[in-house]
Amino acid sequence: MTGRPERYAALLRGINVGGNKKVPMAELREVMAELGWEDVRTYVNSGNAVFTAGRRDTGELAAELESALAGRFGFTVPCLARTAGELRAVVGACPYPAAGTDPARLLVLFLGSAPDRGRLATVDAAAYAPDEFRVGEHELYCWFPEGMGRSRLPGALEAACRGTTVTGRNWRTVTRLVEMVP
Repeated sequence: MTGRPERYAALLRGINVGGNKKVPMAELREVMAELGWEDVRTYVNSGNAVFTAGRRDTGELAAELESALAGRFGFTVPCLARTAGELRAVVGACPYPAAGTDPARLLVLFLGSAPDRGRLATVDAAAYAPDEFRVGEHELYCWFPEGMGRSRLPGALEAACRGTTVTGRNWRTVTRLVEMVP
């Protein structure tokens, strides 16, 4: 392990959804361990993992994981990585009252790069009401007071963020990952 050890979370996009891009969590843990990452743990079957590695750039870690997954499974899996501190900051910066709220109504869209505020300004928020969103540092916070099941807002936001990796996690998953990377 290079550098002082640090805890990270890996967020994989689009695996194990509708039978596509199957990545068993046991094999994901193996791939990550083969990269030299330690104390690898996964959460649910949708591509969430925490691990310890030497202090490095999160973009570099994500690229290493993408390459290793492509080599193992034969398809591309876009990945993001966040430090434990970055995840705690996401929770701390949430503009919506998360306490006492159904965590399935709050979504964080994690972005591979800082959001382009000009492109996001083209999303007509009124067209998606009562659903709404707020822009963060490297994420978008989405609130769905009536549930997100039929909302078109995430798709519109993803389209406005074209050119960077976007992957969403509900509030329950975000807070659980924070617990896993203390």
